[in-house]
Amino acid sequence: MSQQIHFEIQDGVAVVGINNPPVNALTTGVPQGVAEAVQRAQADSSVRAIVVMGTGRTFAAGADIHEFVRYVAGQGPMPEFHRWLNLIEDSTKPVVMAIHGQAFGAGLELAMAGHYRVIAADAQVGQPEVKIGLIPGAAGTVRLPRLVGALNAAEMCAFGEPLSASDALAAGIVDRVIEGDLLAGAVAFALQQTSVRRTRELPVVTAPFAELRKKVRKHLDAPLAALEAIEKTSALSFDEGCKAEAEIFVRLMHGDQCKSLIHAFFAERAVAKVPGIEKDTPVYPIRDAAVIGAGTMGGGIAMALANAGLHVRLKDTDQAAVDRGLATIRKNYERSKSLTQAQREDRLSRITGQTDDAGFAQADILIEAVFESLELKKQVFAGMDRVAKPECLLATNTSTLDIDQIASATKRPHMVLGTHFFSPASVMRLLEIVRGRETSQPAIATAMALAKAMKKVGVVVGNGFGFVGNRLFISYMNEAELLVEEGASPEQVDRVLTEFGMAMGPFGVADLSGLDVFMAIRSERAHAGERETVGLPMLHELGRYGQKTSAGWFKYGEDRKPIPDPGIVAQIQQAAGRAQRVISDEEIRDRCLFALVNEGARILDEGIATRASDIDVVYLTGYGFPAHRGGPMFYADTVGLTHVLARVREFGWEPAGLLEKLAANSDGSFTPHAAST
Repeated sequence: MSQQIHFEIQDGVAVVGINNPPVNALTTGVPQGVAEAVQRAQADSSVRAIVVMGTGRTFAAGADIHEFVRYVAGQGPMPEFHRWLNLIEDSTKPVVMAIHGQAFGAGLELAMAGHYRVIAADAQVGQPEVKIGLIPGAAGTVRLPRLVGALNAAEMCAFGEPLSASDALAAGIVDRVIEGDLLAGAVAFALQQTSVRRTRELPVVTAPFAELRKKVRKHLDAPLAALEAIEKTSALSFDEGCKAEAEIFVRLMHGDQCKSLIHAFFAERAVAKVPGIEKDTPVYPIRDAAVIGAGTMGGGIAMALANAGLHVRLKDTDQAAVDRGLATIRKNYERSKSLTQAQREDRLSRITGQTDDAGFAQADILIEAVFESLELKKQVFAGMDRVAKPECLLATNTSTLDIDQIASATKRPHMVLGTHFFSPASVMRLLEIVRGRETSQPAIATAMALAKAMKKVGVVVGNGFGFVGNRLFISYMNEAELLVEEGASPEQVDRVLTEFGMAMGPFGVADLSGLDVFMAIRSERAHAGERETVGLPMLHELGRYGQKTSAGWFKYGEDRKPIPDPGIVAQIQQAAGRAQRVISDEEIRDRCLFALVNEGARILDEGIATRASDIDVVYLTGYGFPAHRGGPMFYADTVGLTHVLARVREFGWEPAGLLEKLAANSDGSFTPHAAST
């Protein structure tokens, strides 16, 4: 029997423990080990029933994705599940699956091979394979409809959202919620069972999928495939259903969307591995924080810190600004549907407003969130330096400015770094952590730990104008503006990019963020070599700042929906003086996206980003890049770097050196195979 499986007998019940830390992934050998342990229990006349549970913090969080990646790359066999799960289900003695933590993906498929399931009150179950472009592949689309009905199973598999213990009980996935000691409860439950109940022998309750199909995003392969699979398997025998599921699973696994989503999965985990930051790097304790600036960003940052359990002092220059900031925070919490009233009040109680530096000496981190002006930020940092204790981190929320210049206003540049939050700061997952020339390793490690506590994805980037995200976005936005000056319309550009999968088009983003903010960024940056545009300065001069003034690139009514404004577009095109022409959707897509790629290659060359996959994570978590495309650098790999380079030259741009180098190599790519990230 596998060393990953524990076996003991308690009161006539064989207890089979899965021990494959950290999350009990069902790697090759684990399902086999469980099946062999069940067979051992069957052969023991002293055993009346069997309990299977995970050791450590979870039951089983799913299959090992690396094994599927190696299979697709021709480097290993297809993981085998069906044989072992069927052997478990074939047991003539009751098999009870005891779930704690998570039973996701193959973990739930293993649990469904048992005859009964009990669950800890705080555990979750789910079939989240759709989030990496797959469907369940170990009879999940065959067993689940037999437990919960075809419609409920289709919804679980098409959207991949987890169910709580109580919801799993109501759905029929589990038989009992265990309060208190799970093992003791599972053993007692197992001793009560006198017969087996095999999931694969249950009938399927069918239902039409028409309404559910309307809710599925049509450009994503996996959700539609999940519906296809359950429709097919519900009408077939168990064995034939498993074959149909396998065919769909393998088809998806070889598709670009699955490869992109798996790349995104591994890339997000890779950002935690920061060069120079080892596991034993000291981390400063962060319990108390102060935020300077109670505007939109400062208030959102205060909420993010309070959500992580910190006490937060929120400062602004006058009481009216503080009051406005606190009122907005309260309004945002009141809108939250995921928090109880008690939770809202608890988080609000952690945030106090003030106009002075009282208590700043006790803060573990001071975060500046004032207007995007280098001189103003340096003044604020000089003041922070005077009041903060020596081990306090000094962080700036600048989106573009030089961290080293800001740090020069202090006597502790080793404690200064950038924490670039994205709006709304309490919601957006991305946190760019900017390393200055003298930023210490413990400071970076502490910022990464704080990002994790706030449930954000911390990506460490180098110091340079715009860092990673905004430097790329400036090139992207510049190309979008040039397209309008040459004859496209803002609505055409936004349509093309949202059809590609972007959460918003560039002009919608600009109007939402505020064209006054964009002009402030333009005035601070040195000329980066791109062709200058006339549209942004013209709109700014006219007071068209975007949604906040009801007009920017678009006009806006009370519903904040964009309304095309051909009149202002004509004025911009006339002022630009460029030859007007019809511009194809393909050109719009390639110019905007390959502007991201070419600039991304430059910052990799310069060391501003550590890995191409880090750039992908920044754009996936902070800029609405579609996950099923994998990020801009992975997308470039999928279309081919020789094609990207040819288009860059066709557009008259100077290709990045790294792009030329990689395109010249037949195996060249920005992103190594997902299994190696």
